[in-house]
Amino acid sequence: MREINLILKRFFDVVASLIAIALFMIIPVFIIVPIVIRLTSKGPALFRQKRIGINCKSYTMYKFRTMIVERYDKSGNEIMSENRITKVGKFLRNTSLDELPQLFNILNGTMSIVGPRPMLDYQAPRCEGEEVRRFEMRPGITGLAQVKGRNNISWPKRIKYDIEYVKRFNILLDIKIILETVLIVLKRDGTGVKSEYRGVDRFSMHYVPNNENEILEDGKEEI
Repeated sequence: MREINLILKRFFDVVASLIAIALFMIIPVFIIVPIVIRLTSKGPALFRQKRIGINCKSYTMYKFRTMIVERYDKSGNEIMSENRITKVGKFLRNTSLDELPQLFNILNGTMSIVGPRPMLDYQAPRCEGEEVRRFEMRPGITGLAQVKGRNNISWPKRIKYDIEYVKRFNILLDIKIILETVLIVLKRDGTGVKSEYRGVDRFSMHYVPNNENEILEDGKEEI
């Protein structure tokens, strides 16, 4: 039964992505948004970042750029991520339009509409025990973790929801999550640029392991 659900899931992903891309080409979001981004801030319209997907394979995830390119001010001080978000970027995040380019990730088979949250490359090695099960499925534009708390829950809790999704997965659950996601976006619930969760856990960028010589990321993550 699970194999049938996986086949249905992939079929649904491809068909839904093609329909969505066609609709947004007609509107035409894929033309207007990049132009507005380029006119209002310096830098490319697309943001590319390495993420870890199914079977722990690395892939390039695409989003519309929502931050200024500069990471340091004139004095050489690092600019806080929240202060780098542009006005256009804030709107794109609040409406989730920044994630539209991920439809092409779905078409090339690296992502799904629903799945575990895409994980950054430095986070994947920190998964322990059952947590690695999240890599049994393609990462999703939305997922159980996103509808349960989005930016307002810790990474360990997000991963628990990811594992729950992998265990419970069926096509009806996907449809339920998609409908809940639409309601969340319409209500703009949890879409703000600031996260209520401020703790540092082992999946955080600034986490320092006790017994590891680990090179920390230098702030390249786009929150």
